[in-house]
Formats: sequence, C-alpha cells, structure tokens
Amino acid sequence: MDKKFLVQQLAERLREASHVARKASQAAAEVARDGATPAEKREDARTALEFGGLAKGQKERADRMAAEVNTLTIFSPKKFSSQTPIALGAIVEVEDESLGRTFFLAPVGAGIELTGPGGDGFLSVVTPISPIGKAVLGRKVGDSVEVVIQNEPREWTITYVE
Repeated sequence: MDKKFLVQQLAERLREASHVARKASQAAAEVARDGATPAEKREDARTALEFGGLAKGQKERADRMAAEVNTLTIFSPKKFSSQTPIALGAIVEVEDESLGRTFFLAPVGAGIELTGPGGDGFLSVVTPISPIGKAVLGRKVGDSVEVVIQNEPREWTITYVE
C-alpha cells in the first residue's frame, strides 16, 4: 500500500480540522465581543466569558493540529516485512474470532479513518501512545496482543504487517 498517499491523506484531514477549528474560534470570539448589547453584557458577563473560553480552546485545537501537520512533513514511513518488529509507520492487520481490522501506526492523527489508494479499504490511525499502538509496538506477524477497548478486553492476532 502506498504509505505516502496515507500520510498525505492524513495531513489533509488534519488541515481541514484545523481550518474548521480556526473558523469556530473566530466565530466564538465574535460572539463574545459583539454578541450582546452592553447592557446584556453587564447583566450576564458569564456568556461573554464562556464564548471567550470557547474561542481560546478552538484556537489551541487549531494550533495543535497545525503542529501535527508539520510533524507529518518529516514523517517518512519505511517498509516492513512479516519478521520486522512493528514500529512507527507500519500498517498492521489484526484479527479476532469475529472480525479483522487494519491500523496505520502514525506519530499523530489518532482516531482518523483513512482509505487506501483508489478507495481500497479503511484504516484507522493509531499512535504509539494509544492502547492499540502500545500493544502492537515491537510485535511481529503471528503474535497475539490483548487490548482493552471501551473497558472490554480483546485478544487479537497480528496477521499482516507492511
């Protein structure tokens, strides 16, 4: 699978999310500043403070995502074989008794769903600090890992690494 394509897709998703957060920050700042008459602001100063806090939080979110995009500009995932220990940049397939899942182990972007080139399959982005990332790091094809997801333990077998 073309990992460059995945990294570019992830960067674009983060750029979009950053843009949305910046717009939300600007909108909240406008409401905090201009959303009420001076008399209303004196009566209920809490509203302006709440919108000001929302604006600040959205700006921080946008800044964090912009930093994550910068991280991806230097990220160059390598190729893996079935005998190579799993590390950052790996595409990992796992199976349990009921289903299989595919993950892309990236430095940022946890939880984002990506599609393979040409719409070929879905991959979930996991980071090394996530429970799934921690469970698969250093493992190889054929290893079993236990992961707790939504307070439920699951045992997966690593079936493929690229």
